[in-house]
Amino acid sequence: MRLLSTYLIGLIFGVGISISGMANPAKVLNFFDIAGTWDPSLIFVMGGALVTTFIGYKIVIGRSAPVFESGFSVPTNRTIDARLIAGSAVFGIGWGIAGFCPGGALPALGTGRWEVIAFTAALIAGIFLAKFTQSIGTTKT
Repeated sequence: MRLLSTYLIGLIFGVGISISGMANPAKVLNFFDIAGTWDPSLIFVMGGALVTTFIGYKIVIGRSAPVFESGFSVPTNRTIDARLIAGSAVFGIGWGIAGFCPGGALPALGTGRWEVIAFTAALIAGIFLAKFTQSIGTTKT
């Protein structure tokens, strides 16, 4: 049941991303082009996502435990440090250059376009690079 639930949630997310235009890099890049061909429609997508998330968190966090887990895994670190700021900057720059964020790129993989595949490969390489650099910083010499 857990696997089916995960699949259905991912399917709904992917369909929503595709319908909203978030999987179309041209639409995303036009959203960022405020001085040129600005397309403000993604503000409504993001606003809808924020409202849905707010309501969802209020419902879910009010429960004693998740449906398929024994407890919630909520991050406890609230520190704003250089790693967080640098990671956010890299994410934003990558989104602005490529027109994809990870959430939009994964459903777009189904198109088979080389740009999506290249972005996703770079995303995965970045994840491994981040993990590698973290392991170097935590090893004792």
